[in-house]
Amino acid sequence: MILEMKVPSPGESIKEVEIATWLVKDGDYVEKDQAIAEVDSDKATLELPAEMSGVITLKAEEGDTVAVGAVVCLIDTDAARPEGGAAPAAAKVEEAPKAETPKAAPAPAAATYATSAPSPAAKKILDEKNIQPTDIVGTGKGGRITKDDAVNAVPSMGTPTGGSRGSERTKLSMLRRKVAERLVAAKNETAMLTTFNEVNLTNVNKLRNEYKDAFKDKHGVSLGFMSFFTKAVTRALQLYPDVNSMIDGDHKISYDFCDISVAVSGPKGLMVPVVRNAELLTFRGVEAEIKRLALRARDGQITVDDMTGGTFTISNGGVFGSMLSTPIINPPQSGILGMHNIIERPIAVNGQVVIASMMYVALSYDHRIIDGRESVGFLVAVKEALENPVELLMDNNPKKALEL
Repeated sequence: MILEMKVPSPGESIKEVEIATWLVKDGDYVEKDQAIAEVDSDKATLELPAEMSGVITLKAEEGDTVAVGAVVCLIDTDAARPEGGAAPAAAKVEEAPKAETPKAAPAPAAATYATSAPSPAAKKILDEKNIQPTDIVGTGKGGRITKDDAVNAVPSMGTPTGGSRGSERTKLSMLRRKVAERLVAAKNETAMLTTFNEVNLTNVNKLRNEYKDAFKDKHGVSLGFMSFFTKAVTRALQLYPDVNSMIDGDHKISYDFCDISVAVSGPKGLMVPVVRNAELLTFRGVEAEIKRLALRARDGQITVDDMTGGTFTISNGGVFGSMLSTPIINPPQSGILGMHNIIERPIAVNGQVVIASMMYVALSYDHRIIDGRESVGFLVAVKEALENPVELLMDNNPKKALEL
């Protein structure tokens, strides 16, 4: 029986996908549920598993855009499974061609040698100027390069040679093209502004150093910065609900929950999976969910559902060493918080200069729906919570908050 394999629907709003990579070759024998291709939609990269075992015939090329429901390959389910590991009978081992004995290069003529041979004095001057003798026409007897020739020689100012000047043209994946489209739309269709502040993370560092080992031993996940930032953001969103709102035409949609999109880097580019109802999660819950989503993104298993929705985004450029940036809003959301690297630097505290772990934070927001008071107030609320985490995020009981 010949089975027609069609492109399944990755999501309700997706009408077409792109064949990113075939993981098998035409004529291969595939097993049921074996991954045979990676397909890109405008939201995620998904694996396409074989529906039955048999010999496969490919009906689309890598890079082709195909409609959801279109036939991309055929599987002959009646074909016999090949013997394990045996090479195909038709395969022949070709004898390696014998290496040819290189021919000796003809000796240069005496006149040719003389043309580029400098006198000892000329050679010293040319070496100082970093000029090759072959780049000069000598005026001496038999074309010999004289001292005057070397003195008057000018180094070539032309294009340097010897380096690679190759280039490669590759088609952007559908996901990358969609990300580019959304970023341009966000810049063009929103009144985006960015406000900045700095956060003293000394107290957060102390808590992490004190409890990270016990937290890891009990919960199996690390106590990172993302749980502190997520808790601080959900608290600030509840204090300033306009930052947790969106524009829909002439209406404002406000949410009484905090679905936090977390930007993570995957093999196919930037992914933004969503931590649902983050305001209800504990520190352990936040860390476990972010780890789960990050692993799925890294392994190419992220789904459209994982990235659908989200009322606010946190982006951590600090893991790549960024000191300061202006993050771009993730439409249709109205705000995004940019985290950056942590630098120990001197600051003034109660009239004294102390060394503190400092981070610059940035809030980009849509000024059409969020005013300056809300944007600045939101970022100050995040700063306050991170600088006083025991009182504002842990209800004065770190062990209970960390479930230790």
